[in-house]
Amino acid sequence: MEDILRLYAKPENAKEPVVCLDERPVQLLAPERAGLPMKPGKVGRYDYEYVRHGTANVFCIVEPLTGRRQTHATKTRTGLKFAHALKRIATRHRKARTIHLVLDNLSTHTSKGLKAAYGERAGAKLWSRFTVHYTPKHASWLNAAEMEVSLVSRECLGTRRISELPVLQREVSAWNSRADRQRRAIRWRFRVNDARRVFRYSGIATARSKH
Repeated sequence: MEDILRLYAKPENAKEPVVCLDERPVQLLAPERAGLPMKPGKVGRYDYEYVRHGTANVFCIVEPLTGRRQTHATKTRTGLKFAHALKRIATRHRKARTIHLVLDNLSTHTSKGLKAAYGERAGAKLWSRFTVHYTPKHASWLNAAEMEVSLVSRECLGTRRISELPVLQREVSAWNSRADRQRRAIRWRFRVNDARRVFRYSGIATARSKH
């Protein structure tokens, strides 16, 4: 936990950018019947019944210090798709000494997918571009990309029903372009001292409750 908090507290450094990645599963849904159309002063409404057209995935990728984004939609969230996402990040930061990458402990978040996608040597070389910071188990909230997930859910997907992957990809790409231009950085204010204070007292309270 403290490793990630110290990372967020560092000043922006183009030679060592900080990138956070998280994934959001998305259901592809189509309405069973036509809903109520829009009228002046009233929004349209979907019928409650829907047809499920499978699932998709959104890679939520954000640089909290700069507000740069590479969020995009994919058909699946396999190790191969993870490898392609890291390739995008590495391509943007060609001149970086290392790229600090914040991830949760999902089984695909390893070098295995990179080696499968690009071969043993090229995959290992790509993985070496990153300094990986895994969030502790049961503490994925430390990944700032969870805020990106929330923004995509509210500002892009909303309550709309999207039934086809190409439509989802266009919508997410358009949202990413707007958000990237706006450079909405994430100001992480929870610091190491805050964590030590909060969890110290939490630990004392837990110990006392057991007696």
